[in-house]
Amino acid sequence: MVAHPDGSNRAFFSSQRGKIWLATIPEEGSGGTLEIDESSPFIDLTDEVYFSNAFGMMGMAFHPNFAQNGRFFASFNCDKVRWPGCVGRCSCNSDVNCDPSKLAPDNGAQPCQYHSVIAEYTANSTAVEASLATTAKPLEVRRILTMGLPFTSHHAGQILFGPTDGHLYFMMGDGGGPDNAGDPYNFSQNKKSLLGKIMRLDVDNIPSAKEINDLGLWGNYSIPKDNPFSEDSELLPEIWALGLRNPWRCSFDSERPSYFMCADVGQDLYEEVDIITKGGNYGWRVYEGPYPYNPPSSPGGNISLNNISPIFLLWDTTTLKYLYADLYAGAVWAATETPEDSGNFTTSKIPFSCAKDSPIQCISVAGSNFPSLGYIFSFGEDNRKDIFVLASSGVYRVVRPSRCNYTCSKENVTNVASPGPTTSPPSNAGQSHYRYSRILVFFSSLLLFLLDVI
Repeated sequence: MVAHPDGSNRAFFSSQRGKIWLATIPEEGSGGTLEIDESSPFIDLTDEVYFSNAFGMMGMAFHPNFAQNGRFFASFNCDKVRWPGCVGRCSCNSDVNCDPSKLAPDNGAQPCQYHSVIAEYTANSTAVEASLATTAKPLEVRRILTMGLPFTSHHAGQILFGPTDGHLYFMMGDGGGPDNAGDPYNFSQNKKSLLGKIMRLDVDNIPSAKEINDLGLWGNYSIPKDNPFSEDSELLPEIWALGLRNPWRCSFDSERPSYFMCADVGQDLYEEVDIITKGGNYGWRVYEGPYPYNPPSSPGGNISLNNISPIFLLWDTTTLKYLYADLYAGAVWAATETPEDSGNFTTSKIPFSCAKDSPIQCISVAGSNFPSLGYIFSFGEDNRKDIFVLASSGVYRVVRPSRCNYTCSKENVTNVASPGPTTSPPSNAGQSHYRYSRILVFFSSLLLFLLDVI
C-alpha cells in the first residue's frame, strides 16, 4: 500500500502477482468499504513478473512529483527463461570472487535465472494530469536496474523515495544460498557486491553511456555525489549501507525523516531492527544480532571481527517489539519512545479486536476475541497517517480504541478528529482497530519482515 502522492483519500495497492490497483478509502465511521475494482487494475505487469512463494512484485514507489510528472517505479522479479526482457548481469561474478558456473542449481533454478528489476513507468499518457490518471500502460519508460540473483531467496526488493533528498532507496538481501544458511559467499560484507545492501540511486538525472561504463553501473541511474563511496573508495558507488541479511521492509518516520528504520530477517536467533545511517555496516554475516556468527560453510571466505565496525541492532525482536504483529495474527505489541528522541523504548502487549460497527463481517478466532485475519503480510499508511493492516483476509484500518470498546487515556472521545481511510474489498473477515500517535509499525515472522512508520 502506498498513499497517492496528490494527498487525496486514494491509495495504490499491489499484489505479489504483479498488479497495482488505485482505490478510494472511505471516511472512518461512514460504513463504507474500500472502493477497488479488482477487474480493472491501474497497471498489470503479470506478463513480466515471475510469481512464486519467494518471487513476485516486491515494491512500488511513486515519484515525489508524480501528480505533475506521472512517473512511478516497480520493483519485481523476472525469469529469463520465460521473459526475453529479463536480461542483466549476474551478481555472482569475478568482481566479487564468485563463479556462477560453480554454483549448483537452487530449487531447480540455474544461478541467475531469476533477476531483480526496477523499471520506470508513466501515467502521463492516459490523462491530462497524472493525478487524474486511473490506468497506466505496462510499457517501460526506462529500465533502472536489472541484477541476476545467485539463489532463490533473500532478495528483499522494496523501493522508497527519501522524503528529504528525493533519491530512490533500494533494499537488497544477501542472495541466500543452499538452505538459506549463512551467506556462504559473504556477499553482505563484500563492498564490491550489491547483495546484502541498501542502495541509493538518483533517478532524476539520466546518466551518459560513458558514466554507466566508467562506473560499471547496473542500469540507467546516476550516483548521488554524497553517497558513502565519496568517503570509502572501496564501496560500489550505489551503496548506502551494508551488512544486511534480508531487509524486507523499511520506512522513514513521517515526522522525523532521520529515523530510517529497517527490519532485517535473522538467521537462527535474532530478528532485528536497525536505524540506517550513511555508510553504516550492520554486521551480517560477521555478526547475527549482537553476537559473532559462524557460518556452516564459507566458500566465499571470511572477514575478521576486527576488520569491521558494526552498528548493532536497535532492538532484537526476541525481546522488543514496536507495534508488532506476527505472520499468524495472534498478538500485537507496541513500543513507545520515552522521552522522545532518547532511543529508549518501553514495550507492552496490547489488545486488539474488531470494531462493533465494522462495515464488513467480523469473525473472531475460536476461544478469543481476536479477529480472524488469516496471515498478516504488511502494513500501510494513508495520507492522514492512518495505519492499515494488509492481511490475507482483507485490508483493515487501525482506529481509535473506543470504537472497539477499549479505554485509552490519550484519546479524547468527546472530540475525536476523523482518522481517515478504511477497510477492505469484500471479505469474510472484520475490521481490526487500534490507534497510536507516532509509533513505529513493525511486522515480523520467520518468513516475512515488514516495517512502516506512523
